[in-house]
Amino acid sequence: MRHKVAGRKLSRTCQHRLAMRRNMAASLIEHETISTTPQKAKHVRSFVEKLISLGKKGDLAARRRAIKMLPDRDILKEENEKMVKESTVIRKLFSEIGPRYIDRPGGYTRIIHLSLNRLGDNGSRVLLQLIGPDEKMEKKKKPARKAKTTKQEERAGQSQEQAPGEAESSEKDEKAEPEEQKEIGTGEQEPSDQAEQTAEQSEGKKENSSEKR
Repeated sequence: MRHKVAGRKLSRTCQHRLAMRRNMAASLIEHETISTTPQKAKHVRSFVEKLISLGKKGDLAARRRAIKMLPDRDILKEENEKMVKESTVIRKLFSEIGPRYIDRPGGYTRIIHLSLNRLGDNGSRVLLQLIGPDEKMEKKKKPARKAKTTKQEERAGQSQEQAPGEAESSEKDEKAEPEEQKEIGTGEQEPSDQAEQTAEQSEGKKENSSEKR
């Protein structure tokens, strides 16, 4: 179990792995693009970006640290069928590559996967490249996060949703009250009509009795 073990073994010893990383980083600074396997490209990528960050600083301490981390080998150029020294890896790092990314906060390299596999072991291949000076960083827009609501706010929202229903029920109750009052009023009028009828009947009887006399 490889718990808390950082980095990659790459089927190599420690000294072989460090030498391979330095040589690949120097080749990338010299040619600005190399072809390798995905595992090696990811292993070298972070190392190269640290060197470019030192190149952006450009002071004496950064140069000494870069020389300690990277072999300062010559960059040769062919002229008149002869190989002539043009520059060195450290000089190119601090004179060309470092000022190129002075306004870029990070992400100096990219990995491009190739469709054709390597001959022999059929291993997958990628291109490890330095990003050009004219390429700008694309800022990805993050989706807006929903504001977190507390339980009290949720209860307040539920009470507000229930409030219109309660108002409608109260309006219905208010409308129903006058109708009930009308019904009660009509019920009270019925006994008065009966009393009038009884009074008229009694008066009619009195008149009849007086006529008989």
